[in-house]
Amino acid sequence: KHYLFSYFEYTGDDFAGDMAKMAADPTTQKWWDVCEPLQVPFEDRAEGEWWTAMEEVFHLD
Repeated sequence: KHYLFSYFEYTGDDFAGDMAKMAADPTTQKWWDVCEPLQVPFEDRAEGEWWTAMEEVFHLD
């Protein structure tokens, strides 16, 4: 099996607003149109979520 995972750190003060701006971006929408058909979400993800949380295996500061 192959798994896709993502990591990001948010640096801002309006997460919901910034995510809404990103979702409204035409280039981002085109990218999602390409990528989403290739992804199969895990069954144990939270309701309404595309991604599932992973256990942290190491942490670097």
